[in-house]
Amino acid sequence: MVLTRLASEPRKFHVLLGTFIHSKSRTELEYIHNAGVAIDHGGKIVAIARDCESVNAARDKVLEETGWTQGNIDVVACGEGQFFFPGFIDTHVHASQYPNVGIFGKSTLLDWLEKYTFPLESSLSDLAKARKVYTACVRRTLSHGTTTATYYATVDVPATNLLADLCLSLGQRAFVGRVCMDRKELCPSYYRDESAEQSLHCAKESIAHIKEIDPGYELISPILTPRFAPSCSSEGMKGLSAIQKRDDLPVQTHISENKGEIQLVADTYPESGSYAKVYDDHGLLTPRTVLAHAVHITEDEARLISQRGSKVSHCPCSNSSLTSGEARVRWMLQQGIEVGLGTDMSGGYSPSILEAARQATLTSRHLAMQIGDEALREKTKLTVEEALYLATRGGAQCLGLGDKVGGFEVGKQLDAQLIALGQVQDDGLRAGEDEDGHVDAGNVDIFGWETWEERIAKWLYNGDDRNTKKVWVKGRLVHSRR
Repeated sequence: MVLTRLASEPRKFHVLLGTFIHSKSRTELEYIHNAGVAIDHGGKIVAIARDCESVNAARDKVLEETGWTQGNIDVVACGEGQFFFPGFIDTHVHASQYPNVGIFGKSTLLDWLEKYTFPLESSLSDLAKARKVYTACVRRTLSHGTTTATYYATVDVPATNLLADLCLSLGQRAFVGRVCMDRKELCPSYYRDESAEQSLHCAKESIAHIKEIDPGYELISPILTPRFAPSCSSEGMKGLSAIQKRDDLPVQTHISENKGEIQLVADTYPESGSYAKVYDDHGLLTPRTVLAHAVHITEDEARLISQRGSKVSHCPCSNSSLTSGEARVRWMLQQGIEVGLGTDMSGGYSPSILEAARQATLTSRHLAMQIGDEALREKTKLTVEEALYLATRGGAQCLGLGDKVGGFEVGKQLDAQLIALGQVQDDGLRAGEDEDGHVDAGNVDIFGWETWEERIAKWLYNGDDRNTKKVWVKGRLVHSRR
């Protein structure tokens, strides 16, 4: 494997040529062939030539429309079997847990936090260690096509600020949250805020740092991060709500991931009556709130979440790994709740949103197996198109980025990936492969007779980072793979 990151700011205008695929709606992918997309110095799409006779005709059309010349553009054209796809959006990921990916043993949520998670997170107050972990995490997620990540850091302010700095320098669009957890009854003595007052003070410090390095939150945004209701005092959550209302900041937290956790919430906040109502009582159920998991939410909770305009991050890998349960995505969508996908590293074992998308389809099939009515069973299953919508436009809607990213339209910023699938030749080898199999083309074999719909299905179920050849964030090339 050879990974190369190219992070220089664009000096020329950019034109991408070839096939572009994105979600037209939640249930339909749009395939745009022989197209050209023009990107200005600010990373914004300013012109699109669609369905031309050839890629050269598409290039000429966007040059005519923009007034650019051949000499002041950089061109990237698809090769055979390649296509452009929007960047993936990870709506729930713990950057601080990246070294523990795949390490969960037989644990369920609360035991796993105590045994694996809290010790690792607390150790990242060592900034040299934090730099190593966070740099690896950001580079790895970029290599899998994740152009936007919603990160949990730790309680440590300098380490949280370092994560924001690294995301900015490496070019990933990110929401970075300093974790708030001040309830002494649950949080370990070696890893917690000493008081609600300290928790809020530290949150403000991290917000101020991000505002200093990216004043308009163009690439990096703070996100208020009460870990989950049992780890936070009522005073602390109310204080975060006040900050949210004052600064209109996004919020991320967990909800109804595990039955033991739900009972803990009920014991800690008996007056609220439900997990969702705890957040609502403290002013944290807002249109800018992303709730991770929602595996066991009730009808009343779903109705409340929908009424408040809050969103859900579906984390199927983690839900299976920690034996939490199967979130009912189709049902949540029917309740009017926007849903995106999260890797939830390290509860989840993979940094790939493509993996999360395929696990989402498989989870929906496990749910369908439990339904006797055949018509309802079929409606429960998520399609390839729906899973890829959740991975892109769905995530953008969850994070308030729907007008900026998620598809190829004039006015949107270019967050995209160039995908290459292995082309099988007449001798059975793939293009570029020798008889010893020396090619790093991934697991997807394309024989030439597949429809584009079939190619995308094969990519969803067999693809990995080896298929992701280039990644752009806001028009900037941030990852390239040979």
